[in-house]
Amino acid sequence: QVQLVESGGGLVQAGDSLRLSCVGSGRTFSTYAIGWFRQPPGKDRELVSRINWSGGDTTYAGFTGGRFTASRDDAKATAYLQMNNLQPDDTAVYYCAASGRLGVLDLPSEYPYWGQGTQVTVSS
Repeated sequence: QVQLVESGGGLVQAGDSLRLSCVGSGRTFSTYAIGWFRQPPGKDRELVSRINWSGGDTTYAGFTGGRFTASRDDAKATAYLQMNNLQPDDTAVYYCAASGRLGVLDLPSEYPYWGQGTQVTVSS
């Protein structure tokens, strides 16, 4: 079991950058794949990025357009989502989630453990 705490959200202007952090508890953080999801106002939760347990395999949703980079530092039990050139459409609550399962892991239902979320608001 792992507990996750996100931080790093805020109110920024279009074109700005933010780095989200996701700190995990427990010594088993390194065994989990980490997914970053977001939920825009009035919409369903969607995958932003997924990084596997070793950090060697990372995938991104098409809308990231090369602007986002996911990484992890298992020595600190922390995952990061660097977001550059943010746009108003990126406004959402961002969540990190952990899964010990094998597979594609693109769906929220595949992640048993979730952080509390952090609000990202991008003004035009």
